[in-house]
Amino acid sequence: MGYPIVPARRKARAVLGLLLCLAAPRSFAQEAARDRGDYLTLKIAVMGPGDELYFWWGHIALIIEDGLSGQSRFYDYGLFSFENEHFFVNFAFGRLLYSCGASPTDRNIAAYRQTNRDVTIYTLDLPAPVKENIRALAEKDVLPENRNYYYHHFRDNCSTRIRDLLDAGLDGQLQAAWGNAPGRFTLRQHVRRHTWFSPFFDWILNFWMGQGIDAPITVWDEMFLPQEVGRRIEDFYYTDHYREPPEGQTGRLKKLVSQVETLNRAVDRPPVLAAPRNQWSRHLGLGLGIAGLCWLFHGIRRKRDRIGRLCLGVIQSCLGLFFGAAGSVLCFMILFTNHDYTYHNSNLLYVNPLLLAALPLGIRMIQKNRAEGRRAERLLGFLWLLVFLGGLISMAVKVLPWFYQQNQATQALVLPFALSLGIIPLLSRREAPRPPMATT
Repeated sequence: MGYPIVPARRKARAVLGLLLCLAAPRSFAQEAARDRGDYLTLKIAVMGPGDELYFWWGHIALIIEDGLSGQSRFYDYGLFSFENEHFFVNFAFGRLLYSCGASPTDRNIAAYRQTNRDVTIYTLDLPAPVKENIRALAEKDVLPENRNYYYHHFRDNCSTRIRDLLDAGLDGQLQAAWGNAPGRFTLRQHVRRHTWFSPFFDWILNFWMGQGIDAPITVWDEMFLPQEVGRRIEDFYYTDHYREPPEGQTGRLKKLVSQVETLNRAVDRPPVLAAPRNQWSRHLGLGLGIAGLCWLFHGIRRKRDRIGRLCLGVIQSCLGLFFGAAGSVLCFMILFTNHDYTYHNSNLLYVNPLLLAALPLGIRMIQKNRAEGRRAERLLGFLWLLVFLGGLISMAVKVLPWFYQQNQATQALVLPFALSLGIIPLLSRREAPRPPMATT
């Protein structure tokens, strides 16, 4: 007598049911993600430069519109506050804490319009599961335990965070395409495309930044700028793994951006240059102008010694104070801060804290005691000759690839007047009237 068939069938059905139960959560989750993603619209908002210095490089945000709830959220990775505890101390040491948060889109767009900034919207064409995945990542980022991060101007900012978010949703296809593709410009050249209209900030920011930002970079690196993100994604095609590919292909290529919309155009604002300009000629003109003033004061001194010494002493004190302070800030950033883009800076060879000595020496030069004044003048001449020599060394070491730095603007500004102020004391010593010979 054999075993009954019915119980065996029941066992088989039970096992099959168990397997279905184990597989169901994953399939249900995928279907749920697909369903939710079908109602989502993802956009990238790129804002142009603003008035304040920290807005000169523009801004970027992710917009997620939910067709079911009717909400549109603006995910911003560039939030900071001057009221944060020890904000300025942390900024000085390169530990600037930024945050990300989500707020209503309309309110943010209106604010950028009111502050006269470009606003361009890139609508993304993504499969439903990818849209839901990006939304989940963005929501995770704005949680209190995740929203804070330490800002880095080139490697971790509002733009790189949006870039990385898109790349994660596309399974690394952005980095695969651009991670090794050569960029158009260096980091320094990209910075100067945005600072060209302000001679002072254009010079001082580039004086403080060292050799590291002059190395060749990739397209992926260039996307530290919001406009570069918009520029690159507009013409990007990705492989859509969620659609049935044509015969003989592993995936379907799909354009990432389906629509580009300009919501606002800034009025009477300096444009961002398409390519950087060589600004060294502008600073050379200023350096020659300062040198010309020094020679003019030297000429006045030959006729009216007191007035000439006063003018020469004052201009050297001012130059020593400004450039000595700039060199001191650079020295501080290199030695004590996390501002790694200031490291390995050959500008310290000729613009450094030693120039602060020109401040008291310039004051001593204009004293009534002529012997003290001439002693101070000789020391000043020696100091400026050292500056000129250091500048020549900084030019010579550029032939070595390890020391290349695009600091022509600083050299063009400093070397003309440094050479002049180094020579003038030598001429003054020769032209000084000799005391009359004693007679018997």
